This record gives sequence, C-alpha cells and structure tokens, in this order.
Amino acid sequence: MARSLAFAHRLQSLPWLIACGFSTFAAAQEAGPARIAALGEIVVSGSRSEQNKEDVPATIEVIDRQQIEFEQIHDIRDAVRDIPNVSVRRAPVRFGLAAGNTGRDGNAGFNIRGLDGNRVLLMTDGIRMPRSYVFSANAFGRDYFDLGLIERIEIIKGPASALYGSDGLAGLVNFITRQPETFLADGKTFGGSANVGYSGDDNGWQGGVTLAGKASDTVSWLISANGSRTHELENMGTNDARNSDRTAPNPERTNSKSLMAKVIVTPNASLTHNLTFEHVDRSSGYDLLSGLSKPPSVSTSVIGLGALTQLQRDRLTWDGRLRVDSVLADNLLGYLSYQKANSQELAWENRYTAADRMRDVTYGENTWQAGLQADKTLRMPGDWSQRITYGIDYTNTQVENLQTGLVPPVGEVYPLKRFPDTTEKTAAFYVQDEFIHDQWSITPGVRFDRFDLDADQTGFSARAVSLSDSAVSPKLGVLFRATPQWTLYGNYASGFKAPNAFQVNNFFENVISGYRTIPNPGLKPETSQNFEIGTRGRAGILNFEAAVFTGTYKDMIENDRLIGGVFGSRTHPATFQSVNIGRARIDGFEFKGELDWTTQGTGFSLPFAYGRTNGEDRTAHVPLNSIDPEKFMVALKYQAPTWSVRLDAVHHAAKKRSDVDPAEVTTGVQFLTPSATTLDLNAQWRIRRDLRLNVALVNLTDKKYWMWSDVRGLASNSPIVDAYTQPGRHFNVSLVADF
Repeated sequence: MARSLAFAHRLQSLPWLIACGFSTFAAAQEAGPARIAALGEIVVSGSRSEQNKEDVPATIEVIDRQQIEFEQIHDIRDAVRDIPNVSVRRAPVRFGLAAGNTGRDGNAGFNIRGLDGNRVLLMTDGIRMPRSYVFSANAFGRDYFDLGLIERIEIIKGPASALYGSDGLAGLVNFITRQPETFLADGKTFGGSANVGYSGDDNGWQGGVTLAGKASDTVSWLISANGSRTHELENMGTNDARNSDRTAPNPERTNSKSLMAKVIVTPNASLTHNLTFEHVDRSSGYDLLSGLSKPPSVSTSVIGLGALTQLQRDRLTWDGRLRVDSVLADNLLGYLSYQKANSQELAWENRYTAADRMRDVTYGENTWQAGLQADKTLRMPGDWSQRITYGIDYTNTQVENLQTGLVPPVGEVYPLKRFPDTTEKTAAFYVQDEFIHDQWSITPGVRFDRFDLDADQTGFSARAVSLSDSAVSPKLGVLFRATPQWTLYGNYASGFKAPNAFQVNNFFENVISGYRTIPNPGLKPETSQNFEIGTRGRAGILNFEAAVFTGTYKDMIENDRLIGGVFGSRTHPATFQSVNIGRARIDGFEFKGELDWTTQGTGFSLPFAYGRTNGEDRTAHVPLNSIDPEKFMVALKYQAPTWSVRLDAVHHAAKKRSDVDPAEVTTGVQFLTPSATTLDLNAQWRIRRDLRLNVALVNLTDKKYWMWSDVRGLASNSPIVDAYTQPGRHFNVSLVADF
C-alpha cells in the first residue's frame, strides 16, 4: 500500500511538472515553430514507414549515429546506460562446466519497463532476431549485433502489437542499418568512413570501414566491415585468487567481426529493390580461475577450467517498394529474408585424478521470413484524411539444440537434446487505420496471429508435444495537437506471446541423482493489456516529454519451476517444469527533455531524463524482481563549430527491501544495490570537417557501484559481492574519418 501511495503521489506531481514547462509559453510563441522544425526526428518503427517522431502516440527512444560516435557506444549495454526504464544485463563471467550460468550469455538482452528476455521484440531493419535460450548451466543471450553496422537504434517502450507482432509484450528494439545515401550527399558517387578506437573498460580495440558508391543513376551499393579484440570487462574486485574467492574478473579474450553488403536498385521513381547481406561473428575464450578448487585436492578437484563461446548470424534480405496508385493501395512493400543463427558453448574441466570432462552445447535458429504490406491514403469530408496500412507476415523457424561431450553425469548418455528439434510457424494479418486531422490523429489497429509448434520426435527421449493457438490483438492510439508546441497522446495495446519450443518440451532426467525436468503440453500463451498517456511540449528553450503507463499480464511463463518431488529420490524425484504462474501488474512514469541555449550551433544545453517502474506478482503478492531501480540522468553540454564537450551525471537509486521477492535467493538474503551517482565526460574535436577525435573519461570519480540486473539471486553475505561491480574510472578514445 505504501508503494502504491508513493507512486500515486508521483503521478499527482506530474501535472505540476508539465505546468512548469508551459509557464514560459506566452513569451515563446514566435520561437516555438522554428524550434519544432529544427528538432524534428524521423522514425520508422512507429508505423513501419517514415514518420515524424512527434506524430507517434507512443514513447520512442532514438539513438542515432552521431550519438553512437560521440559517446563511443560499442555494444547494446553502452547504448542504454543513460535511458530510464531500459537496461541490459551483463553479469560477471563466473560459471563452471556443468553448474551455474552466471555470465555465459554476455550482454543477455534488453529489459524495458521491467520485462526482459524474449518478451522484448528485437529486429534489424524490421527482420526478427534470434531469441535467448537458458537451461541449467547453459545460457545463450541475444547480442547478435555489431553497432558498427548500425545507423540508428529505435526503442519503442511498450507493446507494438498491431504492425510488428503481438509477442513484444515489453516493447520493440529496431536496429536500422547504414544506407549508401548517408555517404553520397551533394552529388557524390563515392564516399565512406573509417574509424579506430580503444575502450578502457575491456581493454579493447575496435576498427571498421564503410564504403558506398553509385554505379549508375539506378544502382547504388554499400560495403561495411568491422572488427574488434577485447578482454574481460573490468570491475572493482581486488581478490585475484585462483579459486571461488576470486573477485577480480576471469581472464577473457573476445574477437568480433562483421560484414554487411547492400545493393539498391531503383529502375524508376516508382520502384526500389534493396538486397542486404549481413554477417556477425563473435568468439570468446575464458580462463575460469574462479571455478578452480581450493586445496587440499581430492580426486574430483578442478585444477583447470576453460570455455569457448561462439555466436554467428548470417542474414540475406530482399525488400522491395512499389508505388502503384491503385484503388486498393498507393504503395506496396514486400520482403523476403533468410537468417541462420548458431551459438555454441564448449567447456572443458581438468580434474586432479578423476577423468577430465568436456561439454559441447549448441543452439540454432534457421528462419525464413516473408511479408507484404500495402497502404492507402484517402481524403475525407471536413479536412480529415485516412491512411490505411494492412499486410501479412509469415515466419518459419527451425529450432535445434544438441549436447555432447566426454564423461557425462551418471545417469546420462551423450548425445542428447534438452528439447526436440522443432518447426515454429507463425502467420499474421494486420490492419491499421490512421484518421488524421489538423489537430487529431486517431489510429485503431488489430492483428490476428496464429502459431504452430511442430516437434520432431527424432533423437528425443521423451514424448514430444506439438501445439497451436491463435489470438486477436487490438490497439488504439490517439494524438491531439493542442497547439503547435504542445501535444497530448495516449495508446492502448494488447499482447499475446506463445510459448516456445523449449518451454513446451524441455526434458531432462537424472534417475540416479533424483531430479528431472518434464514437458508441459498444457502451457498457455502469455497475454497483456497496456495503457499509456503522455505529453510532448516545447516552450522557448525547453522541450520535454512525459508519460505514465500501466500494464496487466496474465499466464506469465516461468521456466523450470520446482513443482514437486524430492532431490535424490528415484521413485519421487524433484520435478521441474515451465508453468503459467498467474497475473502481474507493472506501472510507472518517465519524464525527459532538454533546456537548449544554443544559437546557430553554439552554446550550452541541459538534457535530462527520469523514470521509475513498479511491478507486482498479483498471484503471490510479491514484487517482481525484474524491475530496475529508478534512474535519473542530467547532462551539461557545450558545443561550438569545431568542438563539443558533455558532462553526464547518472543516478541509480538504491534497491529497497520492500521491492524484492526474497524467494529468488536460495540461501541467505538478497544483496541490495546501494544508490550511486556516476559522472562521465565526453568530448569531440572536429579537426577538419571530415576528421573527428572523440575522447571520454568514464566513471570520473571512480565510483564503486552495482547494477541490479546483474546481482539478482546474489546473497548479501556472499564473499564475492565485489565481483559484480561495474568498471571503475577508464578512458575511451576513437578517431573517425569521412571521405
């Protein structure tokens, strides 16, 4: 009740904050429209076509190429470090051969407004990306990206069900790749860029080159190649013991390389073909010193432990755009894509006198995706217009897994599958109808989804279960332009997320040790109902955006819950199963904006952002541990024609005991992250118009702090708490040249 009252108090204060922003409206009426034009930002993720961000009735975060370069954003964790209600978990690398998965999945994936994992829809150029897979000691994350290939990242907070898929219960992250036109302005027929940089948090070097050209009036092309060599992510642990007491990072070496090639053919003004090939490859080798045994040695003592993880994704996509100007459609958009993603975890263990062991686990997704979309704009009486968007999507994914190795646990035989190879098919029809007036935009939409999960019995030791279901997911967005400087918006969206192959058919059995995991043929899809109300405004030097949101979720799926039995019993073994756990509720608010004193590109600005989320399991009446503490960011930036400097302060609130479900910690009491404020200093020197030097001093005060998403399940009395700390003070530098 206290938490609900506190949240209500914050909501009551929101109109006062908005009113403060409008207090200078009268003095700023002439400056407002000019500033709106200057700050207009085009996004594609809101409506599957180019649209001004100000016209989207949802909260969208945009990280553009300029920000990626200036802040030296190297991975998805860096990309969201300042964004409230968004995070990326990266636990320290501390895992064994067959026990514990801490850190195996690297940058595991996004958490948006308290939901993470596969509940966040990840896409590249509108093409779905692979999912995460976690079982027992194995964990494969979702970091199949190289930001050197990316022009812009668009994050929709909250579900985008009608156009992209009902399974994005938490939201959508769309990575937009680089385009030839970026480098071919002002009539150029050849151009590009090259960069080299160093990151101090992992002692890594990165470099890349992008070339673009125009072969003729109808053909343009682009080739981009990037590579990096990094080491372990630094922390503030000081114990470098070669056993479980170690808090210093385990040695790690990571090599990454990526390649993208594009050909764009425009035979005439009405037709465009875009062919894209993308390859991302990353491998990491680990010397797992924290997994070595303490003396005295016995036969099974671990005296050597290492691992190699590999991740690879290849994508070939064609998309075409045709202007038809017919009765049924003005434009057609079609796409066809094939994507092959593979992940591998290879671990080996040298034991004192007992037989050495090895585990080799692979997970793969081979996916065909296709779709056709049309749009039609109609004029209506009373200065109204109507823009109808409708289309179909189809996805066919072959999901595979395999575990092999040497010296399996007693009671197991290699090779084995944790779930059967499965074909997952989804088909969808969607329609969205946007009614537009001078001041109003009303956008209803609906999506029909059907999924079929067809499990292959071959090589699987339990009875494989197939499953199918369907759902209708409506949405509604409303946007009101009260004045040229002030907009109100609201949206409603429902969500529907089908269980995946692993959740339905996960099977594991160790008869001798007395535990097992069993399939669940009765597993139901997750569903959600979400509401958001927000406002955007500009008043003189101030622009801001505020939103409140709430969502209810039913039949949430928890993987591998203990449902009965006793460990060690051969007749009544401990039994785990993926189950629907009931209902949850998540609500919160966000406020962000900027005070901008710049004139003709010179002067000071003050960006700021604040967000808070609350969540509760309404069946068990306990908090949701996936909720991050509130985050506040404020920065002071000065820019001039040849240089820019920015000082960022980010405050992470403490995690409160009342906001934690203690059941996640099996022994002891959950470690609670204390509050922390960090300072980062970024600067850019534009040596020439085509040459830029970027320098950063990160964690300026050498603050010792933790991220909540990394420490979930860690006991407060653990002797290795410092192993989970973030990097201390470090230095980043990069040089970028355009040509």
